[in-house]
Amino acid sequence: MSSVRNRMKQLVPTQVSDRIKGGLVDYGVRTSDRRPLPDFLIIGTKRGGTTSLWNYLIQHPLVPRLFPAWNTKATHYFEENWHRGEAWYRSHFPTTRQRAALENRHGGPARAGEAAPLYMFHPLAAQRVAALMPGVRLIVLLRDPVERAYSHWKERRTNGVEPLGFAEALAAEPERTAGERERLIAEPEYFSEAYDWYTYRARGRYLEHLEPWLERFDRSQILFVPSEQLYRDARGTYRRTLDFLGLPPHDLGDFKVYNDRRSAPLDPALRAELTGYYRPYNAALRQRLDLDLDWPDGVA
Repeated sequence: MSSVRNRMKQLVPTQVSDRIKGGLVDYGVRTSDRRPLPDFLIIGTKRGGTTSLWNYLIQHPLVPRLFPAWNTKATHYFEENWHRGEAWYRSHFPTTRQRAALENRHGGPARAGEAAPLYMFHPLAAQRVAALMPGVRLIVLLRDPVERAYSHWKERRTNGVEPLGFAEALAAEPERTAGERERLIAEPEYFSEAYDWYTYRARGRYLEHLEPWLERFDRSQILFVPSEQLYRDARGTYRRTLDFLGLPPHDLGDFKVYNDRRSAPLDPALRAELTGYYRPYNAALRQRLDLDLDWPDGVA
């Protein structure tokens, strides 16, 4: 009898938590007409420092966390949760009254947003965002695609969804992801785990994934940040981001690195192959964006 009672005690907090969260979600949807759409989106890239930058931003007193799941950085609305509708999306952001309270308390404009690195890569996200929020500000982190691919693979391994070694996973990528991008376009409510999980090489061809955004948004609405710049000078990058968002300066004191994964160095032969593969894509990206990207691919 005591063992049954103990199991019940363990279950009750989870049930209560789920019930409370469900009530908060329902409340957010019911009040969605009072919740302005976000001011900014961090749209990429995966394994490029998006979690760190997001955590720096939400430490600013004028940047609220997402509601009701305070410990998350993304709604995933424009890719995985598109079917839930605009009211559901709005439910995650503060009400006009809550924003006004923040502004009165801290003497500046409130700026709400989210960080979802799959947005940049999803074939329909740009048009969806442009249709709903044509004036939104976009932040794009761009990391050396070789390092990004390797870090992506390490994350998948850590999460237990990648049984293959890195070289084998790169070789399997075309077969694993065949037809997924086309299906995402053909079936607007479809979500592909394979397209998110196993696109190690494809995600580093940045320009082809950025073109839909560049076609729909004025360049003044987009802040491009080399990830290496964030790693070297987090404080300076943070100041630059606040300025882009129209937020007053704020001193964090400490810039913790989030989601860092230490591991063995990448095999030199594989690094050389990937560096050569990305070289023409990186050259086109630099020219199109007029960016100084100090990635080690400039010499053949």
